[in-house]
Amino acid sequence: MATAFQFEHRVAFEPDRAAEILREVPAVPGVFALRGARETDEPYLTRTADLRRRMVRLLAPPESQSKRLNLRDRVATIEYCVTGSEFESTLVLYHAASAIFGYAEARRRLRLHTPYFLRFTAENAHPRVYSTNKLSKRTLATTYGPFPSRAAAERYCDAVLDLFKLRRCWEELEVSPEHPGCAYGEMKRCMAPCNQTCSAEEYAAEARAVQAFFETHGESMLVEIARERDTASADMEFEKAAAAHAQYTRVKAAASLADELVRPIPELRAVIVQPAAKDEDQKDQPDQAAMFLLQGGCLAGPARLSTLGVRAVKEQTSVGSSLFAQPLMLQAVPLSGEPVTASESPEVRAAGVVASLEDRLRSAHVSEPVDVALLSDHLSLLRRWYYRPEKQRTGEVFLPNPDGGWPLRRILNGAARVVLGAPKEMADTQRDAVAAAKVKILHEGRPDVERVVPVVKRGRRPKASPLQTPE
Repeated sequence: MATAFQFEHRVAFEPDRAAEILREVPAVPGVFALRGARETDEPYLTRTADLRRRMVRLLAPPESQSKRLNLRDRVATIEYCVTGSEFESTLVLYHAASAIFGYAEARRRLRLHTPYFLRFTAENAHPRVYSTNKLSKRTLATTYGPFPSRAAAERYCDAVLDLFKLRRCWEELEVSPEHPGCAYGEMKRCMAPCNQTCSAEEYAAEARAVQAFFETHGESMLVEIARERDTASADMEFEKAAAAHAQYTRVKAAASLADELVRPIPELRAVIVQPAAKDEDQKDQPDQAAMFLLQGGCLAGPARLSTLGVRAVKEQTSVGSSLFAQPLMLQAVPLSGEPVTASESPEVRAAGVVASLEDRLRSAHVSEPVDVALLSDHLSLLRRWYYRPEKQRTGEVFLPNPDGGWPLRRILNGAARVVLGAPKEMADTQRDAVAAAKVKILHEGRPDVERVVPVVKRGRRPKASPLQTPE
C-alpha cells in the first residue's frame, strides 16, 4: 500500500506563460513532478539541485534539431517541494514515488535493496547466527544491523563465532548420538549439540552469551575479561594476565567490526541533522537546520531546529581561541533585564523538536502498523547515506545516550556546524592582532558585574645570584 504524500507547491502550467510561471519557481534543490492534463498520464518525477533550471530545460520552447527531452506541450500542472540536502531529497523522492507508483516501483526507480543483517534464531531449540537481507515482523527483535554489505555482516559474524562455540550448520538439528557431526566439532570450535556432546542447558548458556555480545557490542565479554586480567595482575600472576590481555585484544578487534549503529531493529534510534531547505523569500529568517528521527528503523522528518542561542562557529573563529573548536551553548540574555524562561533555552527547544518527531512516528504507527516493505526501504536509504565516506556525507548523526536520553548539547552543536560550516583557522595577521591585545571578559552576560580586563603575561622570576644573599 502506497504512503500518503502531497507536494508543498502546485502550479498550473500554460505554455504561453511558461517564462512567467517558471520565474516564480525558486532556484534551489528540490523534488518536482510534471503532470499531464489526464489523470491516467504518468507524471514525470525526479529530484534536482536547481528546480528552476531543470524545469526550464524541460518546459522551454524546444530548440531546432535537438534531441533533448521536452515536455512543454504535455504538461498541465507543476508540483514541487523544496529540500535542503541530498538526504532529504532522496527521502522526499521515495515518498512521492511510493504515493504515485507504489512501493515496488519506487524501490526499482531508486534502486533500493534491503541491507544485510545478522539474524539470531532465538526461537530455535539450538540457536545459530547467519547473515540475511530478509526481514520478518516476528524476528525483528533478534535481527541486528544494518551492515554496509553482505561481506561486512559475514566478517563480523565469523569473528564473533570464533570467540564462542555456537553451531554454524544451517540444518534443522535432529539430536542423536549417531549424528556424524561436522568439521567444526572435530576442531573443538563447536559444542556439537547434534550428537549430544553437550547438554541442552550448556548450549543455551552459550547462546545467551552470544546474544548478550550482540546486544552490548562486546561489552558483556570485555568487562569480564578485564576483571580477570586485573585480578591476575594484582595477584602477581603475570602469565595469566598476559593471556587475558591477549583475549581482550581479540574480543575488542571482533567487536570493532560492527559500527555503533548496529543494533536490534526495534532499538534503532538516531537523530540526523541536515541543512534546512531555504526559499529565496526566507533569507531574513535565522539559520536553521533540518532534523530527522530514526525510530525503530523508520524515518520521520524534517523538522526545523533554530540555532539561535548557540554561539556560531563563525563567531568563535573570529576570537581565535582553541577553546572554541566546538560551539558553546549560551543562554539568551534579554535586553529588558527580565529573567529568561526555560522555553527560550536551546536545549529545551531541541528537546521539543525531537519530541514532535517521536509523536509523529508514534501516531503513524498507531493508525497503521509498521509495514516491513516501508521499514526495509527506510533502512536502505539510511544505509546508503550513513556508510558513505565521511567526506562525502553531508550532515551529522547522533545516537542516544546509554540511559536512552538524547545528547541535546551535541545535537545543537552539530546543527550549528551543519548550518555555518566547520571552524576555520585564523589568518596569521589576525592571530598577531589578537596576541598583541589579549583581553578576557569576566562574568559575561551579567550587566551588573561584567567587565573586560587585559591579560597580563606572566614573566619568569629572575634567579638570585649565587653571590647575592637573601635579605
